[in-house]
Parts: sequence; structure tokens; C-alpha cells
Amino acid sequence: MKDDTKLCHMARPHDGLSMVNPSVERGSTVLFADYESFVARNRQRYYGRHGTDTHTALKEAVADLEGGEAVTLTSSGLSAVNLAFLAFAEPGTDILVTDTTYDPVRSFCDGFLKPRGVSIRYYDPLIGGGIEDLIRPETVLIHTESPGSLTFEIQDLPAIRAAAGDIPISIDNTWGAGYFYKPLNLGASISIQSATKYMGGHSDVFLGTICSKDATIGQKIARTATLLGNATSPDDAYAVLRGLRTLPTRLREHETQGLALAEWLEQRPEVATVLHPGLPSHPQHDLWKRDFTGASGLFSVILQPQSEAFTAALINNLKLYGLGYSWGGFESLCLPAWPERSRSATDWNAQGQLLRFHVGLEAIEDLTGDLANAFERASSVA
Repeated sequence: MKDDTKLCHMARPHDGLSMVNPSVERGSTVLFADYESFVARNRQRYYGRHGTDTHTALKEAVADLEGGEAVTLTSSGLSAVNLAFLAFAEPGTDILVTDTTYDPVRSFCDGFLKPRGVSIRYYDPLIGGGIEDLIRPETVLIHTESPGSLTFEIQDLPAIRAAAGDIPISIDNTWGAGYFYKPLNLGASISIQSATKYMGGHSDVFLGTICSKDATIGQKIARTATLLGNATSPDDAYAVLRGLRTLPTRLREHETQGLALAEWLEQRPEVATVLHPGLPSHPQHDLWKRDFTGASGLFSVILQPQSEAFTAALINNLKLYGLGYSWGGFESLCLPAWPERSRSATDWNAQGQLLRFHVGLEAIEDLTGDLANAFERASSVA
């Protein structure tokens, strides 16, 4: 079946008289019928922290969407990446991390793992098969992110897989949402998403997912989650499962809107470069076409060199674009960012200000009109 059909039918009750969606099951204490069931080795549940039927339904849906076997839910996208690292990290081990990784992930690597004896090395996201030259005997994980955070480089995952041998590869798959991108079929061992974003879709929930194809890796991650006391809300799991039902429809609209705005911005004299993998002008556009089936609504632009007053006036005159972190919801956002502050393996030398856009579900005519007005006002102010 196509993903569109799967997402409508997966993890739904189908026996007898039932509601169309699984119910929200809350609880901490699990009661056993008798001593025998309490000591049984094959007991399915024994404490609410490990999840309820609501969590199980979401895990089944994510595994089906991503093409994996085992799923662990965490409290956020960041916690999902960090937990996957912790499943492999030990003093003396080495982890390779893309230089374009989400900045809070870098902070975790530098501020938590390094002081505890874990070697963290950042690499050029365009390295492809050249990553073989960086691999050491103590390398236990390669972390990728495609497209790269803020600057949208596409990584050649099959080439990295061929060079990595048996070393596990994790990937932040939030941009592709498991719908436009299937990294587990391209060589990744672990696909991680911030379900806070497109899976939830309404900017009102925090959740992370870790999906693996290999049962041994899945058990390793699940065991780490148990040792760390990981727990997630059944209400959040229900909200994300409900969001999954409309994921294809929303993503296709985000794609259409995002490409339309990106093409419009390419024509603006105030914009130097548009960083959108779906545009032919993107340096890795052919790689994106090979591995992805679509694009989401998140991309960046580099403005022509201007004063900070211009950037401030532009953002302050936007009416339909919110100024805030996160993305993936129904609303449009515009966020200034400074990639040069968090690079070590590569250089970011763009002269103009980078702005990251998330294109929501508003009418594109209103979005372009709002930007045109803000550009005009910014030019007069600055």
C-alpha cells in the first residue's frame, strides 16, 4: 500500500464495535491478575513508564511509515538524538557528527559527551564516501542530518553507508518526515525524528521517535531508554498519531507552498541565494532528486549584504510570519540564524544574513504580499 493509505489505516482498532482511533490510555500502575502473571518472563507490560496501548499504537505506525522494526519514543526530538548517541557512547569511543547538525545536538556532544571521555569529531556533510578516511577502530556511530540544519546540504547516505562498513549510521529525518525520505532503505541504521514537527503538525506537542531496522540496535536503544528513565505522555502520543493521519496531505501542501515562496524569493533583489534542495539552483539538487520524493516547507535564504537595521526592520514588519523556534506546524515562521557560530569542520563565509523560513498553510499570495511589504519597509527604514 501507499503511505497515504497506510497512514489512514495503521494502528487503528479493527475488531468489533470500536472508535476509529485508539483511545488515550493513561496510567502508572499496572495490576497483575495473579502471582504467575507477575513473575512471567513474557509479560508485555509491567509499569506505565514503559508505555501504554496508546504508545504502542504510535510506535507501530512510525515503524510502518519509516520501514523499520523497532521504535522508541522520547520526550523531544533532541532527546531522541541524544539517547541514540548514549546507546553507543562509552569512554574511549569515537562518534562522527555532521558539521551541520542541529545546534543543541552539538551542545550535547561538546558539553556532555566530550567531558565524559567520548571523542566527538565533526565532518563536512558533503564528504560522502570520503568519510572512510575518518573512521577509526574506536568509531561506534556516524550521525548524519539531511538536509543539514539551517544551510540545507544534502548528504550522500548510500555513499556513507558503503564506506562505513558495519558502523551504525543515525540520521535526523525530521525534514523528510519519513514520508518524503526513507533513510532506512538507503543505508541508515537509525532514523530519528522530532515528532514535534511534521508528525504532530500543529505546534502543540513535544515528542521524539527513534526507528531502527535492526532488532539488536532497537533493543540497545530501548534498553538505554529504560536505564535513563525515559517516559512520554500518552496524550502526546495520541496527538502525534492523530497528526500522522493527515501527514501526506499537509506535507504536499507545505511542499507546494515552500517551492512557490522559494522561487519568488529567488527573484527578489534583496536575496543573494535561496537554499532549498528542491530548486535546480541548489548544489545538491540532483542528489535530492535521487533520494527524496518531495520537499517540506523549511528552507533558508541568504540576504544581500545589509545592515542589522535592515534585518530587524524586515522581521519586525512581517505580519504573517511568526518569529520563534521550532517548525512543522500550520503556521509560517521566519528566523534569523548565524551558522558561522557553530561550525568547526567547515567554514560559513556568506556575507549576508541567513533567514530560515518555514512555509505554513496560509495562502501563498498573502505570504508573498506580506514579504514584499516588509522588504519595502525595511529598505526605507535602513
